[in-house]
Amino acid sequence: MSVLDEEVLKRYESAGRILAETREELRRFVKVGMPIIEICEKAEALIREKGAHPAFPCNVSVNEIAAHYTSPLDDEKTIPANSIVKIDLGAHIDGYLTDTAITLCFNPKYESMVRTAEEALKKAIETIHAGMFVSKLGAIIEEAITSRGFKPVSNLTGHLIGRYQVHAGKSLPNVAHLSLSKIKVGEVYAIEPFVTLPSAVGKVRNGKEAHIFRFIKKKSVKSSLAKRLLEYIQKTFYTLPFTERWLKKFTVEESYEKAFKELISSRSVMKYPVFVEVSRKPVAQAEHTVLILEDSCQVLT
Repeated sequence: MSVLDEEVLKRYESAGRILAETREELRRFVKVGMPIIEICEKAEALIREKGAHPAFPCNVSVNEIAAHYTSPLDDEKTIPANSIVKIDLGAHIDGYLTDTAITLCFNPKYESMVRTAEEALKKAIETIHAGMFVSKLGAIIEEAITSRGFKPVSNLTGHLIGRYQVHAGKSLPNVAHLSLSKIKVGEVYAIEPFVTLPSAVGKVRNGKEAHIFRFIKKKSVKSSLAKRLLEYIQKTFYTLPFTERWLKKFTVEESYEKAFKELISSRSVMKYPVFVEVSRKPVAQAEHTVLILEDSCQVLT
C-alpha cells in the first residue's frame, strides 16, 4: 500500500516526470553565450506545455552565485565562457510540487566538483529512509564531499516540501550537526548538496540582487494598482515564489514600479536575495525530490 493517497502520489509523480523531462531538455539546450532570460523562459514554458505549473522561477546561478538568480525583466546577462551553471527547477500540479537541479560545467577544471555534488546526492538517496536522524544524513553527505577533496556549503540545505510550500519548515543540512529531528515515512524532501572548493569559506551570504518574490500576507496598501497587483499575486501564486516576468499584464502600467515597491515596503511581499559564496568561489549543486518509504525512498524527479 502507498504511503500517500493514490491521487496525491499521482500528482507528485506527474510533476516529477515533467520536471525530469524539462531538466534533461535544458541540459542539451544551454550553451555559452546564451541569454539567461532565454533559459528561464524556455524552462518555464516547457513545464507549462507538459501540463504542470512552475513551482518557482527557473534559477540560473552562475559561478559563485549558489542559488536564487532568475532573470529580471529585460535581463541582458548571458552564460559566460569557462563558467559553472546551476539550473534549479520546480513544478507543481495542484500544489503538489517537485524540485530538481543540475550543474552544467563549461570549465574542465570544475568537472570533478560537479561529479562530487552528484555523488553526494546519490549517496544520500541510497541511505535515506524513515526513522533516520536528519543529522546522520548530513554527516553522510559531508563525508561524501570531503572524501573527494571538496567542501560542502554549510548554510545551504535540502528541505521538506509541503503542498504549495517549497520549504515546509524542516531542513536537511549537508553537514554533520546536532539535531534530534527524524525523517518520517510519507514525507517529501528535496535533497540538494552544494559543493565548493576546499579553499572556499563554504558559506553563502545575501547578495545585492533579488528577482524572486513571495506573497506573505494581505495588508492594506494605498494605491489601487498595488491592491490589484496584490490580489493577483495571492490568487495566482498562493505562497509559491514568483518573478516580475510573470506580471507582464501589470508591468506595462505607468505606475507599476511604485506599486510593486509598495508591496515590498508594506511586507505584503518578500524578496529572496541571490546567495553568493562568501569567498566568491564557484559552487556546484545536484538535487532530486524524494518520497520517504519505510526502508528507502522513491525518487520523484
